[in-house]
Amino acid sequence: MVAHVGLISLSASLPSMPCLPRIGFTKRRPFPMAALSDDPVQEWILTEGKATQITGIRPVGGGCINLANRYDTDAGSFFVKTNRSIGPSMFEAEAIGLDAMYETRTIRVPKPFKVGPLRNGGSYIIMEYIEFGSSRSNQSVLGRKLAEMHKAGKSDKGFGFPVNNTVGSTPQINTWCSDWIQFYGEHRLGYQIKLAQDQYGQRLIKNMAPLFEDIVIEPCLLHGDLWSGNITSDKNGEPVILDPACYYGHNEAEFGMSWCAGFGGSFYTSYFEVMPKQPGFEKRRDLYLLYHYLNHYNLFGSGYRSSAISIIDDYLRMLNA
Repeated sequence: MVAHVGLISLSASLPSMPCLPRIGFTKRRPFPMAALSDDPVQEWILTEGKATQITGIRPVGGGCINLANRYDTDAGSFFVKTNRSIGPSMFEAEAIGLDAMYETRTIRVPKPFKVGPLRNGGSYIIMEYIEFGSSRSNQSVLGRKLAEMHKAGKSDKGFGFPVNNTVGSTPQINTWCSDWIQFYGEHRLGYQIKLAQDQYGQRLIKNMAPLFEDIVIEPCLLHGDLWSGNITSDKNGEPVILDPACYYGHNEAEFGMSWCAGFGGSFYTSYFEVMPKQPGFEKRRDLYLLYHYLNHYNLFGSGYRSSAISIIDDYLRMLNA
């Protein structure tokens, strides 16, 4: 969510400014953590990164939560994000999400290399540097590649993720659950409603099951925060997606930030050629927007409340709840 410049947006998954949105699953080991040193970033680059010299360090601007730099070396370039006030857990969750998407071998994402603590507090993540192209991305190719990721990235544990992470700066709870309606009601809508201290949406959570009748929901690997600031292309024009808030969920939930993503007709046509549209898709669309409207309300204030309340009202009428 927020505008990005350079390789990656500058948060684990930054909140947006107002827009008025492996095949199989195996148990993951914790992402490699670096030992403390005076400069653990340079130490890793000059050892495990296979570089013998760092030829330049250039800041990459565009965010407000993390600092970002491009490290140029004789072994290539690396992208490094640092945060002086947050421990490694945030970047570790980001790395696990990037790694999960990378391992599907479908859509391009930056490969994460190392996460660790900084000596005087804070943390860092080192990842592949991707040279961006001049265009955002081809909508048709983006739709197909995203669908291929959803089709390839499956979980045998149900809905959730190995770690909790963040959507924007809001905690995102990913405790495993075998039932999607329960997961989405409790860990997505319910969590945001609690943060908002407004129980109005609970009626919808209790009555939304009919929206999922006659469909099969498989846990698919989702980016989780797919808006325009997290979508770009490499120098060859291939789509690149960044700053994930990954979890395994209903593939339709990936479109929850579509109001801020600019997906066009060619995107959806290509997507549904790989992942066919399920009955009732249109009726569920706003249910997935609601999670992100509520999150924006909790992050940015009352400007988003009316949109969230309007969606809840429409569903309560539709469901006679």
